[in-house]
Amino acid sequence: MAAREYGQFCGLARALETVGERWTLLIVRNLLSGPQRYTDLRTGLPAIPTNILSARLKTLEDTGLVVRRALPRPERAVVYELTEHGRDLEPTLIALGRWGARTMGEPRPGEVVTPESVAMAFRTSFRPEAARGFTAGYEVRMGFTLRVQVSEGALTVGTGPHPAPDLVVERRAEDALRRLLTGATTPDQALAEGGVRVTGDPALLHRFVELFRL
Repeated sequence: MAAREYGQFCGLARALETVGERWTLLIVRNLLSGPQRYTDLRTGLPAIPTNILSARLKTLEDTGLVVRRALPRPERAVVYELTEHGRDLEPTLIALGRWGARTMGEPRPGEVVTPESVAMAFRTSFRPEAARGFTAGYEVRMGFTLRVQVSEGALTVGTGPHPAPDLVVERRAEDALRRLLTGATTPDQALAEGGVRVTGDPALLHRFVELFRL
């Protein structure tokens, strides 16, 4: 029996044999935002040893969760991206993220906030019932940029600018966005105090808060 096998005929055991090793699900989390180069993954997971990242990527490739492909010229780069089988993990990661968020307070010493971790926070806090019949694109700027697209109850989140945002939300104070989404401040207060600046219809900020209430 191989070292990573549990020896049990169980779907959960089989899943853990594939994605239960340390860092694996965080690699999948980062790839949910779109294809990434090896250097992108290293940047998004600053504490991961390079040999572990290489080993985990190889395992994910061998199990059919991730594929490598070369970008067309002039990029001349190789990226990793999730297969359909890999993307099937998204609901599981969202559920785990919601479960883990129950124990979160302030960041612990040494903990960093990355674009992919914030993208995951948007996925875990999204309220589909509040998005029924609603479509809008948001660009969120907070030292890095995320694109958030809500389309008839469905959510897509990625890193980088939105091609045609209906509202640009720019964080101007360190904790302004967190305070806004937790209800510590209202959208009108956040705008009046200057913690958040928007470009577009300010009414969409109210809807944004309804969609992603923490």
